[in-house]
Amino acid sequence: MSFWPQLDRWLTRLRPHREPLSLALDLAVVALAWQATYLFRLGFERWWSARPDYDAAVLLGLLALYGAVLWALRVPKGVWRFSGFGEVKRLAGACLVAGAAGAAVVLMLQLSKVPRAVLALHPVFVLIGLAMMRLGYRMLYEHLLGRLRARDGSLRRALVLGAGDAGRLLLAGIQHRGWWVAGFLDDDPAKAGTRIAGVPVLGRLADCARLAQEQDATHLVVAMPSAQGAERRRAFEAAALAKLPVLTVPSADELRSGLRTDQLRSIQPEDLLGRAPVALDEAGISDTLAGKVVMITGAGGSIGSELCRQVARYGPAKLVLYELNEFNLYTIEQELSQAFPHLPLVRLIGDVKDLVHLRRTLAKHRPQIVFHAAAYKHVPLMEDEDNADACLRNNTLGTYHAALASAELGVERFVLISTDKAVNPTNVMGATKRAAELVVRSLAREHPGTRFMAVRFGNVLGSSGSVIPKFKEQIAKGGPVTVTHPDIIRYFMTIPEAARLVVQAAVIGESGQVLVLDMGEPVKIVDLARQLILLSGHDPEEISIVFSGLRPGEKLFEELLAHDDETLATAVPRLRIALLKPSEAADRVMQGLRQPLDGVNASALLRAWLDSEYLPAPPH
Repeated sequence: MSFWPQLDRWLTRLRPHREPLSLALDLAVVALAWQATYLFRLGFERWWSARPDYDAAVLLGLLALYGAVLWALRVPKGVWRFSGFGEVKRLAGACLVAGAAGAAVVLMLQLSKVPRAVLALHPVFVLIGLAMMRLGYRMLYEHLLGRLRARDGSLRRALVLGAGDAGRLLLAGIQHRGWWVAGFLDDDPAKAGTRIAGVPVLGRLADCARLAQEQDATHLVVAMPSAQGAERRRAFEAAALAKLPVLTVPSADELRSGLRTDQLRSIQPEDLLGRAPVALDEAGISDTLAGKVVMITGAGGSIGSELCRQVARYGPAKLVLYELNEFNLYTIEQELSQAFPHLPLVRLIGDVKDLVHLRRTLAKHRPQIVFHAAAYKHVPLMEDEDNADACLRNNTLGTYHAALASAELGVERFVLISTDKAVNPTNVMGATKRAAELVVRSLAREHPGTRFMAVRFGNVLGSSGSVIPKFKEQIAKGGPVTVTHPDIIRYFMTIPEAARLVVQAAVIGESGQVLVLDMGEPVKIVDLARQLILLSGHDPEEISIVFSGLRPGEKLFEELLAHDDETLATAVPRLRIALLKPSEAADRVMQGLRQPLDGVNASALLRAWLDSEYLPAPPH
């Protein structure tokens, strides 16, 4: 019979008797430490002969005293295999109390033949013995666990990229959960050749592929949550070359939200962007939102739901969730109720095309700030002739209704969520959002009591209908991954980053302005697909990429500004004000919207708008 499984069974049988066994072993250490202290103080030749006659009685008294203190401080309830610095601190407290009490009793009884040095040193020896016993057991347990999991194939061997504080915390958190950390990789020359809790720093990030093979690693873990964007992205790219599954510790934002370092997750698309965290004017946002009634249309959508989360952080008096899809509304309401239990929520099934319901809602709840995120945004779907009217009604007429009702009922700020597809639109969705921007700018002139603004940005990662979920699904099925065109590029931003900047824009934006988010550098979609394939542990030769051709209304690239437009910097580095040229089309749009829109009128308005502003994308 193999030694390690037999040892495991023996330790398992002892587990129900852990507390009395722990106390007995601790008292054995107390007794051994008493002998070791005499040996240290008197030397080998005198350590037995020079003791007083009552030494055995003193030792029995100390054992009783230490036993009482250890039990009172619940030391035997500690689980040895999880012993760490916290356990050592508790042991130190117990030894200090018991040692001081024992010395006081000996002195009070005038037992002068007991050396004072022995009384002083004995608690130190006890502490060393108790700590070494626990840490030794933990090392034995982890070694045993590693042996057993290596036998049944469940042990995961990891290389950790990043030998900083996050790597150290990660090591402490995952070693007992089926992981074996073979080593760390770090580019800091001062860390080369060092050890963290006994685990060596093996080399640099560039050595990742070679060391992963040498160490027989099964996974790579990136532990660099506070690294700058470019450095973090470089770590992911180095990990991808090893062609192994890659996990990461939570990002800095996720850690601030309460996640632990050892809560590993798979690589998300936002990890590949390498964007630095957004620095916001927290005080200004708090002054704007705290204690206010805030309404969000499209509250259950990708952007709308994240706006709800961000706004809720600043303590509004009430949050009005306005959403057409009942499941999405229920989902975000349940999430917010758990995360912000003291925040009053109003959940409303509502359609922004229903002006009467909007007026009734705003009159009842009196929001001071409205974020208008309700929109149809799937470009190819909206190109269908049967869907174009619905897109116009929802995106343009819906914006007009929401903005008009806000102006009539005294809303302080109205923020339209717009898109880069509104610039030089080549598709129906972009044209309707361009019209929505013009609506907001026109109403800003007509209703100076409400501050109207629009915020324009590009694609957000992970939103409904975006390419990333589709890529991940295709990779999970073994491919192929479909990309529309080898040269297509897009600006990308994470949903939380976009929502935070929208909230910031609501603070600094003036009425009639269109604010543009800094989307960073554009990303080639085919490169993003390749990175996702690599970070999933696959080789591009295993999962092919096929090009399906541009879809109706799709551009090779998007623009955040029209050709003649410029921007003006703001106090927030990633927010700029678009200096837009006057457009005569705004008057035509407003005239059409002020008339009843039946199916015929809606189609006529759409055609008129398309004739003036909409340039369909040429076939590719």
